[in-house]
Amino acid sequence: MSVVAFERGPDVSVWTEAELDTILTTLHAALAPATGRSWETGATENGDVQFYLLGPGPDEACELCLSRVGRMYILEDGFGRLLFEHRNLDLVALHARAAGSSSAQLMVRAIILWFAIRSTIQEKFDPILVEGEEFLVQVAPQLAAFA
Repeated sequence: MSVVAFERGPDVSVWTEAELDTILTTLHAALAPATGRSWETGATENGDVQFYLLGPGPDEACELCLSRVGRMYILEDGFGRLLFEHRNLDLVALHARAAGSSSAQLMVRAIILWFAIRSTIQEKFDPILVEGEEFLVQVAPQLAAFA
């Protein structure tokens, strides 16, 4: 899901300072400078406020979206799938922290790296081993003659 910055009208409601503080405090690990992530606020067509957790540049794809519709807080992933909704912002923010955790992404990257290394090793050494096996098949009968 991409975020497009639209001109904001004067009647758009905004996050309160306490709400933003709760969200940013809970997501401080996901927003660490080393992750390359950033955040932005916006609003829906109906004026409901939204908080976006954006991925690293240059795309800055939306990874999480937290919306306040009336008194309900709604958490969605970057594809618009509902993750959690509740009236308590602290609970929703905790779910956002779990969803925005980089440990799962790190694990996926490690698995992909492992398979890439394994595939490379197989591509490089399988031909050598097969050729060695063929050589042994051809030479073994002659070596047996000397025994």
